[in-house]
Amino acid sequence: MQKRSLSIHSHRTSIALESEFWHIIDEAVSQDGRSLAAFITALDDERTLQNSPHGLAAYLRLFALSFVQKSHR
Repeated sequence: MQKRSLSIHSHRTSIALESEFWHIIDEAVSQDGRSLAAFITALDDERTLQNSPHGLAAYLRLFALSFVQKSHR
C-alpha cells in the first residue's frame, strides 16, 4: 500500500492504495492536465453527487479499473 496526502476542498486527507492503482491514476491525471489533488477532488465530488456507497479509496480503484477498460477498447 502506498499512501498519499492531499487536500480535498481545503480538508487534508490521506489515501492508501496499491501502487498499481496509483500508477493508473497518475496516467489519468497526466492525460487530464489537472493536479492530482484537483483530479481526485473532482472524482470525490462525482462520488458524492452519485450517492455512491463506496468510500473514496474504493471509488478510486473502480475509476482505475474503468480507465484501463476504456483504454483497451
